[in-house]
Amino acid sequence: MKQKLSIVKIGGNLIEDTARLSHMLSLFSKMGGNKILVHGGGKKATEIGNKLGVEAKVVNGRRITDAKSLDVAIMVYGGLVNKNIVAQLQAFGTNALGMSGADGNAIQAYKRPVKEVDFGLVGDVKNVNTYGIFQLLQAGFTPTFCALTHDGKGQLFNTNADTIAAELAIGLSNQFETTLYYCFEKKGVLSNVDDENSVIPTIDSKKYDSLLAEGIIADGMLPKMHNCFYALRNRVAKVCIGDDAMLREGNSNFTTLTL
Repeated sequence: MKQKLSIVKIGGNLIEDTARLSHMLSLFSKMGGNKILVHGGGKKATEIGNKLGVEAKVVNGRRITDAKSLDVAIMVYGGLVNKNIVAQLQAFGTNALGMSGADGNAIQAYKRPVKEVDFGLVGDVKNVNTYGIFQLLQAGFTPTFCALTHDGKGQLFNTNADTIAAELAIGLSNQFETTLYYCFEKKGVLSNVDDENSVIPTIDSKKYDSLLAEGIIADGMLPKMHNCFYALRNRVAKVCIGDDAMLREGNSNFTTLTL
């Protein structure tokens, strides 16, 4: 029987809310078994970038990363946000290890090909070093990944944190029974965006198509849902979307995705 692995990705709004982030990290620390945390930090990168005179450029909800923007992302994701999270996890008794994709050659990527838009120094994942990450987990560490990857030739890339979480879950599904949690400020996928309690408990492929057609799933939720079903189609056991309460044992008020 495979060991279980929980991979939790936390969103930018949670990272910005100091009290809620602390609560979420406390719940994460109480989760049993093997676990990995993945975080972004785009809002903080925008804030710091503005102070440094580096304006954020976004097209269709996705960030364009030039050389100066990448410098900001490295400083904020890999430094400020990552180390603050790692320090808090240590305080909660979790032996976290802050990582980018370059550390331990954990996640290699290639520059996203130019189609309608040139996203610049944005990487799409090519390979996950599952053996190396497996060894860290077996040694009792909790890898804590920021949204940076590398090409193996010295170039770092900005990479979507939702995608990193999905690729880690897929890559490690041979060794583990993997559950992927997308943790953000909402209780789950909502049938009515104006009603915080209108959580859709379960979404399968057919239901997903229906919600798309009705326009209930739209905008920023689209790439997240794409990553969810991409993970499920590639042997990830379960995918869940909800707020920090989702990580509390016994709570069932969130959205579970199935094929």
